[in-house]
Amino acid sequence: MQKSIFYKYFRSCTAVVFASILVLGSLFMLFASNYFKEDKRESMEQQLTVASSMLMTSSDYDQDSNRVTINSSSLASGFQTISMINDSTVFFTNASGVIQVWCENGQLTNPVHTVSSRVLTEIDADGSYFEAGKLGGLYSESYYTYGMGIQMGESTIGYVFISEPSRELSTFLAEMLKIFAIASVTVLILSVVVTYYSTIRMVRPLREMSLAAKKFGQGDFTSRIEVTSDDEIGQLAMALNNMAQSLSQLESMRRSFIANVSHELKTPMTSIGGFIDGILDGTIPKSEEKKYLRIVSEEVQRLSRLVRSMLNLSRIEAGELKLNCQTFNIVDTICQTLFTFEQTIDQKKLDIQGLDAGKIMVDADADLIHQVVYNLIENAVKFVNDGGYLSFSFQNEGGMTYVGIRNSGEGLSKEEIPRVFDRFYKTDRSRGIDKNGVGLGLYLVKSIVALHGGDVIVRSVQGEYTEFVFSVPGAKNKTSAIVTGREKEYSGGMNSSGLIEVPKDPASSENESK
Repeated sequence: MQKSIFYKYFRSCTAVVFASILVLGSLFMLFASNYFKEDKRESMEQQLTVASSMLMTSSDYDQDSNRVTINSSSLASGFQTISMINDSTVFFTNASGVIQVWCENGQLTNPVHTVSSRVLTEIDADGSYFEAGKLGGLYSESYYTYGMGIQMGESTIGYVFISEPSRELSTFLAEMLKIFAIASVTVLILSVVVTYYSTIRMVRPLREMSLAAKKFGQGDFTSRIEVTSDDEIGQLAMALNNMAQSLSQLESMRRSFIANVSHELKTPMTSIGGFIDGILDGTIPKSEEKKYLRIVSEEVQRLSRLVRSMLNLSRIEAGELKLNCQTFNIVDTICQTLFTFEQTIDQKKLDIQGLDAGKIMVDADADLIHQVVYNLIENAVKFVNDGGYLSFSFQNEGGMTYVGIRNSGEGLSKEEIPRVFDRFYKTDRSRGIDKNGVGLGLYLVKSIVALHGGDVIVRSVQGEYTEFVFSVPGAKNKTSAIVTGREKEYSGGMNSSGLIEVPKDPASSENESK
């Protein structure tokens, strides 16, 4: 049978409290017993001192004959007084241990007893003797006994003893134990009650976490745990809530990803299948076959781009894509990319600005940065207005080079800006303009830039412009050199043939020839 954490914790706390009471009670009774014995010893010592004084007063010592004469009647009277007041037994023995005077509870008797020589020897050695026992068989039950020697001159004339029943200790300890037992039971009950409710309070959030975790495992990420404290349990609850939020977002992204991929794959595949079937069954006339085969070719290229982009993203996210960093002029990369779109630039009569910055050297993977620049320029050319402009800006700051690509046009709304870097996201306007795009270009841009340790942001004013700015590591120990003469060559951006003129420096030409 599996025991809950409530049972384990409650049992442990109760056991600790109970053990603590036992230890405390044992120490308490031990110290109380020792205190009682010590107090009794001091009291008996004082009484015996008085009895010794009486004995000395009632005795005459003859130095010449070294003999002691004791007035028994006077001594007996003093012993009776002490015995009656303290309910004790007081007696006197000669030097051999034979009892001479015995007074018990105020009554004089003449028992024929002898105190053990072991006791007398200890008194001679230590000056006094104290025990809780039967005094070598003198008593039939346990007594506290205190004894000391009586000296006159250089001789011990005898020994005086006082005894009290030790049952007083038992009575004292019984009363103390009774008081302690009542206090202990009260404390134990209070401890059990407090431990019980505190354990329930501690375990309740753990049970809630357990139920929430089971729901998370079943795919339900809507459950949340109430955070009522800022201790370790509260921090754990917050961590689980944050995890549930992240898992919910990931699940939403996963479903959206699957839905988008399915849609993007279904559309071209349906078109390809329909046109191929039309050609095979003769629905499409021979004269139109080349036209529809061209459409099929475009759809296949669209599928190829989608698969290639997804493979690149998978490699980046899996950490399998390794950077092949080198130093190159990013302005040349931009100019070469612009040549790819020269026909569209000519048709829209665009003005190219900002390419008179000279050499802007960066340390990055040239192929991946070319893909970043291509995707951003492709978007800019698609959505720029006729007769508008494409503007490029460059800035070095903190070891990073910031490259801005701006196009005039309608721009993005505030609602669209936060989502432009999401997978498969396309604005309503882009869906109407860009029939072949799959919505992975900007997400790929962000992933590649992040792989270089940079960042990409978007700025836009509706009806005016849209600008993307990305950062890559700048070339170390290299400065940007302004190439004179380019201002004139880039003004307007077109020559008489409608092509962009990009003068190349000797180093770049030499690299290309290789």
